[in-house]
Amino acid sequence: MFSRKSTAERTAAEAWDYLSSAMASAGESARDAGRTTADFAGAKAAELAGKASKQAGKASRHGHELAGRASKRSHKLAGRASKRSQKLTGKAGARMNAVTDEAWIRAHRAADALAGRKPGLPWGLILGASLLGAALGWTAAATARAAAERRAENEQLEMAETAIVATPTYGS
Repeated sequence: MFSRKSTAERTAAEAWDYLSSAMASAGESARDAGRTTADFAGAKAAELAGKASKQAGKASRHGHELAGRASKRSHKLAGRASKRSQKLTGKAGARMNAVTDEAWIRAHRAADALAGRKPGLPWGLILGASLLGAALGWTAAATARAAAERRAENEQLEMAETAIVATPTYGS
């Protein structure tokens, strides 16, 4: 009925289509989340600015002095709203960047796997392990050399203590 090759090709084509749609939807999701965050932050800023202007309107009824205070306060509230919206947008953007980056990495790895390309060797890990091995080898060699020197000194002292010194006597 179907040969193995056509089944494999069909499976690879389906996987490629799935990967392409996943990459496209990840990009769209990131854009939608950014827009939603910006819209939310703008709405919150407008709401706080509206509250501030209402307070300014109430204060103007009570006199010029109160209007001045309310104006200052509304500026402060608007500034706070702006800062908060910027922080919220920044946080949401950072989260979306991390998620988007991870999605791109996975998508590229999947595309490489479908194309038959093998992942590269982790050279940083290999270099780190070899440097660690060299440092441990050097430490072991230095320790063994010091132990051999101490052993030789101890043997020399032991021989000096047990050695009988024969002194010739002349005479009698």
